[in-house]
Amino acid sequence: MDFAFSEEQEELGRTVRAFLTHTSPETETRRLMETPEGFDRALWLRMGRELGLQGLAVPEEYGGAGCGPVEVGVVMEEMGRALVCAPFLSSAVLATTTLLRCADEDARKLLLPGLASGELVGTFALTEDSARWDAAGVRLTARESNGRWLLTGHKTFVLDGATADVVLTVARTGDGIGVFCVEGDAVGLTRAPLPTLDPTRRQARLDYQDVPATRLRTHGDGWELVSEVLDRAAVALAAEQVGVASRALDMAVEYAKVRHQFGRPIGSFQAVKHLLADVLLEVESARAAAHYALLAAENAENAADADPELPAVASLAKAFCSDACVQAAQENIQVHGGIGFTWEHPAHLYLKRAKTSQLLFGDPAHHRELLARRIGMETEQDEGAA
Repeated sequence: MDFAFSEEQEELGRTVRAFLTHTSPETETRRLMETPEGFDRALWLRMGRELGLQGLAVPEEYGGAGCGPVEVGVVMEEMGRALVCAPFLSSAVLATTTLLRCADEDARKLLLPGLASGELVGTFALTEDSARWDAAGVRLTARESNGRWLLTGHKTFVLDGATADVVLTVARTGDGIGVFCVEGDAVGLTRAPLPTLDPTRRQARLDYQDVPATRLRTHGDGWELVSEVLDRAAVALAAEQVGVASRALDMAVEYAKVRHQFGRPIGSFQAVKHLLADVLLEVESARAAAHYALLAAENAENAADADPELPAVASLAKAFCSDACVQAAQENIQVHGGIGFTWEHPAHLYLKRAKTSQLLFGDPAHHRELLARRIGMETEQDEGAA
């Protein structure tokens, strides 16, 4: 495996960073945090039409660029650095990946062009009150009535669920797990924004009361599709966490150079040097894990059969990058001291993103358990349950 990114991928990162520096400074992030939607629709369309970011992983036949997971990860890393308020993870990663991995060509033709251009915002609804990221947590039901599917139940912690135009919903049917396409304004669907720790990434509760839906065709069991989507989303999120952690480290280093105590920069003190060195080690290790996972996802896209490496690597990257991101954000506040705790300073925004991302798609303990199972190190409890 070639571990290095290509020059084109490096240039993509530089271009996205320059674009976000201009369009998503801290002042804009704070402004969007206070708006009902939580993001700028006009900027979202610019991302799709001018840069083609939402369509990077979408094949050219559906209006995309025909790239792969690595390019998406490059964008996610830069969005993490800038703490962008945009539904990229929910729409360009979760919803788009679901459509690409399913077996429903009609759904791809109908939805992917709009998602790729930014004209549509999609999301993926899985978790319920149990907050479980496995099949056992799915309680929302789907039943057939007069030739159509009706969904009843609820979903919570749905990313951008209050503003999405398309909600791909995981539901339990008489023959197992299914994934259903629901319009955002469908009859019987009630959407309510949730108060969240991280104001830069919106979540919502969705209540379904006989909501009409279209079932996506899948290659096998519906949960297999969900699992594939979650693994790829975890890899993309790991790349974003690297961006968050990297920016937090940069902020801490910059402050350590200019903040003086006892007539010298605090960065010259051994305790601060060691702290920042430890964070640097964690950030660079997280970057290596995330980039390896992106390359594994890229290889899985090009493989004829399912790649046995990706699930394990995805869990490894998500677990390690989650912890590294939180550590970097916490130490950034420690280096800043009292000012780092104030609302006016952006350090707390990075810590809030780090903490919520740590739990998203399963916390590190969940992914370490998944990793153990996926490499054959099942616990006695697992073996007994089997």
